[in-house]
Amino acid sequence: CVCGGKGGKYSVEDLYGISKKPKASSSSGSIVAKARSTKPQEHRHEEALASQILEAAHRLVERRRLELYLRECGLSLAECEAQRSAMVYRNLGKSGLRVSCLGLGTWVTFGSQISDEMAENLMTIAYENGVNLFDTAEVYASGSLICDFCRRSSFVITTKIYWGGQAETERGLSRKHIIEGLRGSLSRLQLDYVDIVFANRNDVNSPMEEIVRAMTFVINQGMAMYWGTSRWSAMEIMEAYSVARQFNLIPPVCEQAEYHYFQRDKVEVQLPELYHKIGVGAMTWSPLACGLITGKYSDGVPECSRAAMKGYQWLKERVNSEEGRRQLAKVKELHLLADRLGCTAAQLAIAWCLRSEGVSSVLLGVSNADQLMENLGILSQMTPQTITEIDALLGNKPHSKKESRA
Repeated sequence: CVCGGKGGKYSVEDLYGISKKPKASSSSGSIVAKARSTKPQEHRHEEALASQILEAAHRLVERRRLELYLRECGLSLAECEAQRSAMVYRNLGKSGLRVSCLGLGTWVTFGSQISDEMAENLMTIAYENGVNLFDTAEVYASGSLICDFCRRSSFVITTKIYWGGQAETERGLSRKHIIEGLRGSLSRLQLDYVDIVFANRNDVNSPMEEIVRAMTFVINQGMAMYWGTSRWSAMEIMEAYSVARQFNLIPPVCEQAEYHYFQRDKVEVQLPELYHKIGVGAMTWSPLACGLITGKYSDGVPECSRAAMKGYQWLKERVNSEEGRRQLAKVKELHLLADRLGCTAAQLAIAWCLRSEGVSSVLLGVSNADQLMENLGILSQMTPQTITEIDALLGNKPHSKKESRA
């Protein structure tokens, strides 16, 4: 079987890379001597070759059928493959800023755990796969890495303000620290501005009006485009919004919140109400519950894990607690569900986070390229049946205020 080609005719073996039969020895004496022994071997090789040709032809026929069907639907196979792997973008709350549904939490990923070379590699992979959101913190300098290989206008950089230094004036949310802390972050990040600056927890020592005025000032000065909150209560966010409206200032557009299978109330009950009332979106972090959901702590704490690192004693205690053991038992069941759906437990957990109303983006924390590619390959959608099954397995679905009143 031969086909026409640019350079002449090609056999099926050439087209599909099927290995041909080995050449016979040049010695005629050895051919006669081994005729009987090589005949069965040649027969087996011919059968294997025929099987490979048949399989290749079957793939061609199936692909052709698929192309014809898609053509009838007004689609092309290339378009469908591109859409299947394309990143989804969402508005950040009810602002006009479009962010990838998956972001890279560089403050977790690059927090002195990996080299600058690996950090740059991870950011490159993420960016090339459609990630345009990179979340940093006040003390890290990962922003300069991404600026080396892409246009500043093509991605979104965030930073957080609260913890800065040891002095009393180097932390908190006073006007002084918000302005000086952001300037320091921009200097370390080697940027002219960040897209979003987050108030990383509320400061009881700073009046809300002072915080909102300072955030409005840094935006008006071109040091940031938007501001948001992190770890704030719904009441505190609502107060900031009310102050902004009262004094014609700029309100927050987003809240960063922890969200995973075992931390649900805030994102599923409180934030959707704020989203509908004042347009505040959710950017969530820790979708894998500090690695608990991956199953790596099922048989104890590995030496190379985060829970074994200095400064993470709280995580080790959490894993070894009674509540931690109950959660690990549920994680095993979730792994079985993920296997049945044809994905990993991490992919299922991230897709589950994205199904929640008002969640603009889920921040990933990874330490190598394999983890990143796995997390980027999430399920395309969560079916109602899968969501119901997960809720039944977890047994911790929170009830909204309307459901509670009913």
